[in-house]
Amino acid sequence: MSSNRPAFQARQLALPVYVPSLLFAAGESGLIPLIPASAENLGADLPTAAFVAGLVLIGTLIADLPAATIVNRFGERVSMIWAGFIAALGAGLALMASNIYLLGAGVFLLGMTAAIFGLARHSYIAETAPKEFRARSLSILGGMFRLGGFIGPLVGAWIIQNYGIQNVYWMSIIFCGLAGAILLTTKAEKMPDTPPNRAGGIWVVAKLESKKLLSLGVASAMLTFLRTVRHLALPLWALHINLDLSVTALIIGLAGAIDFALFYNGGQVIDKYGRRFAAVPTMLAIGIGVACIPFTSDATSFAIVAVALAVANALGSGLVLTIGADLAPEGARNEFLAAFRLLLDGGIAIAAPVISLLTIAVGLSSGLFAVSGVALVGAYLMNHYLPKYGIR
Repeated sequence: MSSNRPAFQARQLALPVYVPSLLFAAGESGLIPLIPASAENLGADLPTAAFVAGLVLIGTLIADLPAATIVNRFGERVSMIWAGFIAALGAGLALMASNIYLLGAGVFLLGMTAAIFGLARHSYIAETAPKEFRARSLSILGGMFRLGGFIGPLVGAWIIQNYGIQNVYWMSIIFCGLAGAILLTTKAEKMPDTPPNRAGGIWVVAKLESKKLLSLGVASAMLTFLRTVRHLALPLWALHINLDLSVTALIIGLAGAIDFALFYNGGQVIDKYGRRFAAVPTMLAIGIGVACIPFTSDATSFAIVAVALAVANALGSGLVLTIGADLAPEGARNEFLAAFRLLLDGGIAIAAPVISLLTIAVGLSSGLFAVSGVALVGAYLMNHYLPKYGIR
């Protein structure tokens, strides 16, 4: 980080990074649960509706690597501005869609902009936040994801109840557009672009840094995989044990509130005691928690495991983003983080198919035991390779 920059203060990230991230997350997360219903209304059968909904994540995966070129060329602030406005355009296209092709194009565009917006803010914090405050800075960003993921569906549910499903798209348009507008009205000197990368391209950097990506990058992807499994497994198991839907929603909501309440504490732990101190216990705790889900049989035991998983997840708030920032080489930050984020998004993407296939093959409980074993591999990789690359 350049020595001539002013002293870092977390509040300087509030307007250019945290608030737009909250709005973008709310706009995206409020829309995603409704895409299958919108596709079905346009004549799609269930498998097609599922595919259309999956185009958000497909768009993100496809744009993960090109996002580095865009951020390098235009800088973080301008990239985030255009990502916010184009995301609003994608939601608008979905709103006006008269067939599933236009709906799919709109949500695909939304997914692509999420990759650009995500890389730009990650890269900006990686460059501007000093290492001793990096985890706390990125844990706050993780907290904005969580808060946006709570606000979006909540506002969306209220809109559906009062104005109908199609008007939820207006919520996404407004939130994503506001994210871009806030950045547009933020003075450039309040969010100066970081030094541009001239590393020779994404594939060159990925090849040069392949050992980092194939060790700690894969370990971080395993953690995002386990976190996604947790989100999928809890409601699935609640259905399996015939838990009342309202009780399930209350317990999962409570766990989410605890996860959100503790996000900054996770960053404090990572900065004070080191990445390995948080990474290994977080990985193992989530793995154990997932393995314990099949032992629950009523609301009380289900709540205990859900809350334990929330605490374990909060301990690692911002962890994988911090590891990526720590590993990113000087002069090739954007290219490296683009490849690193592709691995993270890949971990998220494969979770649902893996759970589905294992449930078909061996049943849900055995499937959860099987995926919990990923935690052992991930913990080993974190414990072995973090010190190897000089990360405390």
